Amino acid sequence: MMTPAQVEDAAKALWHAEQNRQWTEPVSNRFPDATVDDAYRIGLAERDLKLSAGRSVKGHKIGLTSKAMRDLTGASEPDYGFIFDNWFALEGSTVARETMNRPLVEVELAFVMGDELAGPSVNVADVIRATDFVLPALEIVDNRYNTRGKNLLVDSIADAASCGFVVLGGRPMSLLDIDVRRVSASLAINGVILETGSAAAVMGNPLNAVVWLANKLHEFRVSMQPGDVILSGSFVKAIPFKAGDSIHAQFDQLGEVTLNVA
Repeated sequence: MMTPAQVEDAAKALWHAEQNRQWTEPVSNRFPDATVDDAYRIGLAERDLKLSAGRSVKGHKIGLTSKAMRDLTGASEPDYGFIFDNWFALEGSTVARETMNRPLVEVELAFVMGDELAGPSVNVADVIRATDFVLPALEIVDNRYNTRGKNLLVDSIADAASCGFVVLGGRPMSLLDIDVRRVSASLAINGVILETGSAAAVMGNPLNAVVWLANKLHEFRVSMQPGDVILSGSFVKAIPFKAGDSIHAQFDQLGEVTLNVA
């Protein structure tokens, strides 16, 4: 287990890397004995640093929702990270590639909470009652590391589950009007469709992912708050992109989400 001083040091390094785009050494390289519990402690410590600096938590992302990704990282369950107020880009806007490190794009459903949702023992019915609406979303997956670490799972969890930023679409739908298991989408770059998928690929049902998160957050005395955006996990393969690219996701029931890269 890492000492409190080591946890604080790792959190400060990640925060500095994000602020200055001077990427830091992976946690698992600096602290080879770091555990998953240590990684979550680092994430909480970085949250506290950001809150002290005036940032605010605007939600959570769920990662590793597919068995293939859990097998790749050696995870036994999904992971999560905080989403902060400055991690949202407007749909249809242009972002600079130089602000990112090694970005990939994924297609997801975003659950926007209407009520507080707190574990333990949350079930699907609780999630449906607490959700205000769902939105189509892009997640830009990225990290603040200068190289690949020895333990991908520890490094991901410590660094906000590898969240770069989020793009939300503009067509909200109630869970009473949509079966989220049946939502499908395509992901295109520069007009060429590279991936298609169905939301059922997210743990059989994206609602299951939100259930997992609500109960996992309880372990850290954290709950979902009204207005929080919950990224429930990608249902397509993450795709790299470069400067000059135009990213377009087309959802069959929720419209489209676009982003341009300068």
